[in-house]
Amino acid sequence: MRQFNINVRKGIKDVWWRPYMVSGAKYSPNDIPFCPTTATALPKRIITYKEAKEEYRRQLRKGNKEFTIDAFVCFYEDDHEFDSIFGIWFRSKQAYKILRHFAGIITPDFSLYQDFPLPLKLWNVYRMRAFGYWYGTICGKEVINNVRWGTSETFWYCFDSIPKNSILAIGTVGGSPRKHIDRKRFEDGLVEMVKRLHPHTIIVYGSANYECFRELEQQGITIIAYPGKTSKAYAGRAKR
Repeated sequence: MRQFNINVRKGIKDVWWRPYMVSGAKYSPNDIPFCPTTATALPKRIITYKEAKEEYRRQLRKGNKEFTIDAFVCFYEDDHEFDSIFGIWFRSKQAYKILRHFAGIITPDFSLYQDFPLPLKLWNVYRMRAFGYWYGTICGKEVINNVRWGTSETFWYCFDSIPKNSILAIGTVGGSPRKHIDRKRFEDGLVEMVKRLHPHTIIVYGSANYECFRELEQQGITIIAYPGKTSKAYAGRAKR
């Protein structure tokens, strides 16, 4: 793995690259920065970034500027909730002000839609790892890698720069594998992820009630499911 000289040349305004996020990072042959797993324990619960922002504002209204909440923050939600000119990439310092109050993060889930052009998909994988490296290594916080893949043509880069034999996180909320049209693609990617990264534990945000996860458990991999936002909402209504 090689290192880049990240000294920004005079006159260049850093709008897209965010070189401070990858200071000292190592890279895969595809130039994806390596993102170590820095989490020392499994999350007690997982909330979305939107929920984290809501909690942050609620605590500030109460005057609690130094609150802490024992939950990991994930980004398994529509991209517009965290990726815009006001999102975590372009306003990373503001994102840090919010995220630092929580136990850790699962790295951002920037989308790899099938109809995205290759440069955009590579850019989103780069940002997943770069943000995670910055938050975990430079900021010294707890980080677990999210893994996102698309169709099989993404396999040559989408698993880059994630530690082997570690804890990984994936999301099953939204389209796959809930939709049968996406099930095969999801299962193929899951098999490839295990083949390449050999995780000992897989965190699933959403339902893990699929045969593919039972097969992984038979291989000795620990599968831990955390309810998604919708499931939690339904559970809350049922209690009422």
